[in-house]
Amino acid sequence: MRAPSAHREVHLSQRSNWLRAAVLGANDGIVSTASLLLGVASSGASRAAILTAGVAGLVAGALSMAAGEYVSVSSQRDAETADLAVERRELRDDPAGELRELTGIYQRRGLSAELAGEVADALTRHGALEAHARDELGLEEPRRARPLQAAQASALAFSAGAALPVLAVAIAPAAARVAVTVIVTLAALTALGDLGARLGGAPRLPATVRVVVWGAIAMAVTAAIGALVGGVT
Repeated sequence: MRAPSAHREVHLSQRSNWLRAAVLGANDGIVSTASLLLGVASSGASRAAILTAGVAGLVAGALSMAAGEYVSVSSQRDAETADLAVERRELRDDPAGELRELTGIYQRRGLSAELAGEVADALTRHGALEAHARDELGLEEPRRARPLQAAQASALAFSAGAALPVLAVAIAPAAARVAVTVIVTLAALTALGDLGARLGGAPRLPATVRVVVWGAIAMAVTAAIGALVGGVT
């Protein structure tokens, strides 16, 4: 007889640390860079000026996204670390009280008083801080904030997203530059919305429509402002 193979479930919520940063970074890269390019193009600028703006936007945006994600997620990580420090001190100063607290948590989740006490006692002996971090604070290790991971995912995703409209402007003939950029951007947003929904286990159509509609609005407003500024100057 075959021994049963090991079964490891990978829950979608475990992807939240990098998935949020990657989807946000790619979406921002596509929308902000395409909007920048369309705004500059609508002002009547040359291809060289448009490409210069696009490349500058790509580099600046990727670095800004990485820095922003690192600072934001580091703040979250600091808060988690502070919570753990408080819990560690409480476990040292009042272990009996912390054991009663853990028992109460399991009782509220449906265990009998006797079973909740046994579970709390066993988990406390196995690793009290880990048990309280998971069941009292909700800080499971796979879901804890990771600043470097978020920064890297955001910067790479932004760069990949921003490269698409830049390439569209570089390749398209002057007469079709705006139309090609819009088509490429909307197609990229459609693919991103669908991918993000599938990776996150969300309904695909609403997620895709949401990403495309807001991206189109951003491009339209920026193009209109670019045309207005170009006409004035």
